[in-house]
Amino acid sequence: MKRWIWEQESYPDFTYDLFRLERLIQEVSLEQGYLIALTQTMDSDNIAQRQLEALMSEAISTSAIEGEMLNRDSVKASIARKLGLLGIDSLKGDESTDYLIEILIDANTNYDKPLTLERLFGWHNALFPRGYRGLSKINVAEFRGEDPMEVIGGAAGKEKTYYVAPPLSILEHEMERYLQWFNTTPPSLIKSCIAHLWFVIIHPFDDGNGRIGRAITDLVLSKIEKSSVSRLYSMSSAINNDRNGYYKALEKTTGYVHKESNHLDITDWCEWFLTTLHTALIDTKKKLDYIVQKTTFWDKFREYDLNPRQTKVLNKILDMGAENFQGALSKKKYMTIADASSTTASRDITQLIEIGCIRHIEGTQGRNVRYEIVLEIK
Repeated sequence: MKRWIWEQESYPDFTYDLFRLERLIQEVSLEQGYLIALTQTMDSDNIAQRQLEALMSEAISTSAIEGEMLNRDSVKASIARKLGLLGIDSLKGDESTDYLIEILIDANTNYDKPLTLERLFGWHNALFPRGYRGLSKINVAEFRGEDPMEVIGGAAGKEKTYYVAPPLSILEHEMERYLQWFNTTPPSLIKSCIAHLWFVIIHPFDDGNGRIGRAITDLVLSKIEKSSVSRLYSMSSAINNDRNGYYKALEKTTGYVHKESNHLDITDWCEWFLTTLHTALIDTKKKLDYIVQKTTFWDKFREYDLNPRQTKVLNKILDMGAENFQGALSKKKYMTIADASSTTASRDITQLIEIGCIRHIEGTQGRNVRYEIVLEIK
């Protein structure tokens, strides 16, 4: 008979192979430190912009994982209202999005406050302010009901039970143990792995367990990084890009069907989690590198009187990152981006070469001549 991880005799004494995880932990810690150091070279406007983008990605992605698609403009408007940002139409937001943003900001700024049932119930109420999931009424800001909490999938008639959560009768005890552990365990990357997994194992609510579990992850990571408002990257965005891997890692860990021994070994889950976190950090490092490159580039060429067309083309390349600007810059691309004639494009390109903003790529010539932006700052 299949038994779940919470039914094991030694639960919740999770084990993991630190030797397998040590390299990943070091790599993630290195990237976290790099991002913190990089922000010290960026101005406050660029940092605020990246925080806005990361918060938007987190809100949209944590909902998308659960199959809920949020309107990007609505999310941006809700963030603008909460943070008092200017230049953004804050009237496009809606109540439910506002509340989700409140949860994320709370997790990313109030990480020194204890995690309590009252706080979790507040988050849950914010996710379901009207007490419904679609057309179904659910228990809000309280534990789920008596009905078994099962994760079921598969085609009709061939359903498969992937997981059964602990029954209501032991939920209060389960959450007491979880919160006691959470509030007395120092922040670490392993803690972020366990905090997410253990909360999902308990599955205390009718709905929203995944989103709240990911908010708890934010809480731990923000504590490690001492973030404000939002970290500069989105863990949920990276998870959303590998949803199949996310659910497979959970399934493999929460049931013992795939394990021959040591049913409390969570190494596979930690490995997937840390790899995904590392991916999120690397992606963000690239984006921040582009911002630093762009800032340094314009610091160098600010004194030159470039026309709006030239500025538009250069910003297009810098915003994408030179390595992502497929095929390099050609006169035809310049004409398209700047909405310029062939003669005007040739004149603009010649001037940019003379100034030193771009250079001819060696080996290209004639109609196939290509140019690249000059990012080496001397």
